[in-house]
Amino acid sequence: MFTGIIEELGTVVDLKGEGTSLCLKIEAERIFSTSDTEGGSNRPAAEISQNGLKIGDSIAVNGVCLTATVVRPPYFEVTAVEETLRKTTLGSLTVGGDNATANLRVNLERAATLETRLGGHLVQGHVDGTARLAEVRDADGSWEFTFELPPDRSRYVIPKGSIALNGISLTVAEVLRPESSVLSSRTENESSETNTQHSALSTQHLLRVAIIPHTYHHTNLQYLKVGDKVNVEFDIIAKMVERLVKPY
Repeated sequence: MFTGIIEELGTVVDLKGEGTSLCLKIEAERIFSTSDTEGGSNRPAAEISQNGLKIGDSIAVNGVCLTATVVRPPYFEVTAVEETLRKTTLGSLTVGGDNATANLRVNLERAATLETRLGGHLVQGHVDGTARLAEVRDADGSWEFTFELPPDRSRYVIPKGSIALNGISLTVAEVLRPESSVLSSRTENESSETNTQHSALSTQHLLRVAIIPHTYHHTNLQYLKVGDKVNVEFDIIAKMVERLVKPY
């Protein structure tokens, strides 16, 4: 179980196919420490491994719950099986090139404990699918990100509800159904080109989230471009309630 509060950005340094699975080698620092103030790279490897991330521990990588199979600070390895690669964006990760890409930098969070502050919401790390980034709007000190939702999953999203995107616990600012009046009202004073873009968006099931500077600069949201996909986990409470009441 996780809380959706990202601990740090890791860097994918190697990818290795193992049959239908994929082994990821990731460089990190803070997750090898017992607290945010203890740097990982300047302490003995044995001490770091004992107090921080260990072999067999669960860790969320871009919101996907995986098991640490190798831990050699500042690196650790996890393996994603075929089903995980099919349902998530992990299969699109790349190594090398420009650091400022969402495919190279991954959001990391260790599993919660009974002493963990629940600063976000209950996140399982069981990704439901992906969502495409449709629009980014600079709101003068913050950002608004709009994502396209699978139509059959939009029922799990409500205004002011919680959702995990790439493992980040976020509050839904708006839910926009096809031909939403909310979306239409925002286009009245904008350029014709922007109006055309919004007209296309108005045919989709969308959700909009507001991103504060801390979240933007401490997660890989800062590297996303329109068209990129993120991992989505809908609120477990909504899914469980639906399952319980569906027979009735």
